[in-house]
Amino acid sequence: MSIETDTAADIDGDHVEALATEFGEAIAELPVYQRFKETKDAVENHDEAQAAIQEFEQIREEFMLARQTGNASQEDLRKVQQKQEELHDIPVMSDYLEAQNELELRLQELNEIVSEELAVDFGQKAGGCCED
Repeated sequence: MSIETDTAADIDGDHVEALATEFGEAIAELPVYQRFKETKDAVENHDEAQAAIQEFEQIREEFMLARQTGNASQEDLRKVQQKQEELHDIPVMSDYLEAQNELELRLQELNEIVSEELAVDFGQKAGGCCED
């Protein structure tokens, strides 16, 4: 490539990066993202939710270790599921999970718009190199 072409490519690359930054900023301003951020902050600052998260993570980790060694039982699985249900029943946690789901749906819609222009599933393929 010539120097002139490299410069044009850099300008185009800079423009695309600027658009990507602007796109990210626009997403951060969406009401669905703002709600997600607010509910995430609420969970992070809620003592009961934090204690329930820690308890659930501990039980899940114990279950995963038992499963790896072949010692996990149906009762162990039920215990993990029960703790997860208890965690999801905490109002700030259920609000957060609902907001997270709504954000994921909106991001999927945006992914489809970007992917349509690229003829590739941008969100699925952009992060990895190889799939069977």
